[in-house]
Amino acid sequence: MHTDGYGDGVKGIRIRPEQEGLRTSLFDLEAEIMEVVWGQRWEEFAVADVHEWLEKSREIAYTTVMTTVSRLANKELLTRRKDGRRYLYQPAMSRSDFIESMTREVLRSLPPVGQETAVALLVERVAEADHGELDRLEALIQARRRRGDR
Repeated sequence: MHTDGYGDGVKGIRIRPEQEGLRTSLFDLEAEIMEVVWGQRWEEFAVADVHEWLEKSREIAYTTVMTTVSRLANKELLTRRKDGRRYLYQPAMSRSDFIESMTREVLRSLPPVGQETAVALLVERVAEADHGELDRLEALIQARRRRGDR
């Protein structure tokens, strides 16, 4: 895990609040590639696999995909190992772990008054939640209490 100010296990990530979804913390092609990797549930893949998948919907240069995949490895969203003359990659974390990490980073980056506002907005959101969502939140709270964390 890194303590470089960018989040748990992810480095070089900046939050872009004007964007939506994964694009709040990844550039468009990075987000698209990670969605492909997570969506395909690849345990291991080569750049060619991602390139082939992206080429189904548009024309894109292999070198562009290779550079972006390499950037994702540098940001520690992917791990890689040498396999002959190529690299094989694996996702370093699940989509949900990535979202949790980014959410933690956003909350950590807020000044104390911003953290209070975030909690107030969360409470407001919970008040609007359906019973299923309330049950999930209650289970999270109970699990946290059982662990004895503050």
